[in-house]
Amino acid sequence: MTSTVDDYIARIEGTCGKEKDVIVTFKYDKRDEAIKKILARAATKKSLAGIIFELEFKGHSFRLYASGRAILRGLENKEALNALMAALLL
Repeated sequence: MTSTVDDYIARIEGTCGKEKDVIVTFKYDKRDEAIKKILARAATKKSLAGIIFELEFKGHSFRLYASGRAILRGLENKEALNALMAALLL
């Protein structure tokens, strides 16, 4: 059985664009697995008490929260968001 990005993501809020933030909320039952995969693949720039992580991956900086959310900045479109999430999670 192959995993897809939809297996991990509960919802996406916000819109893509130069100055827009996108909030990705992970499914509760996959949250810990998603966080573990993202932390293993992205470079940690800063960590605040293991609760908030400032990360960078393929030229994109974003924040990951232990609560199961990620805030991504400056993604041009939905395809860029999907590609980034696929690279981080799959």
